[in-house]
Amino acid sequence: MVHYFMLQKPIETIAISEFKATCLAVLERVRRTGMPVIITRRGEPIAEVIPPTIASVGDGWLGSMRGTATIVGDLVAPASASGEWESLGS
Repeated sequence: MVHYFMLQKPIETIAISEFKATCLAVLERVRRTGMPVIITRRGEPIAEVIPPTIASVGDGWLGSMRGTATIVGDLVAPASASGEWESLGS
């Protein structure tokens, strides 16, 4: 039986001093590969750099439906003025 964790590459660890010197390159590598990097101080993990989730990458939900509706008719006129509501009264 093969466990899922056996199929993954080991997570990369990097000393904080090396991370400080190569921060932009490490961030680009995480973005490109999708593999997290653990930052250590004296061998103890202190932070983890992970790629962004799909939800945080896309546009926000506000305005996500912009341009998908079609306006038909007059938006300002009252609905009862057109006489369409008469059938509901019976």
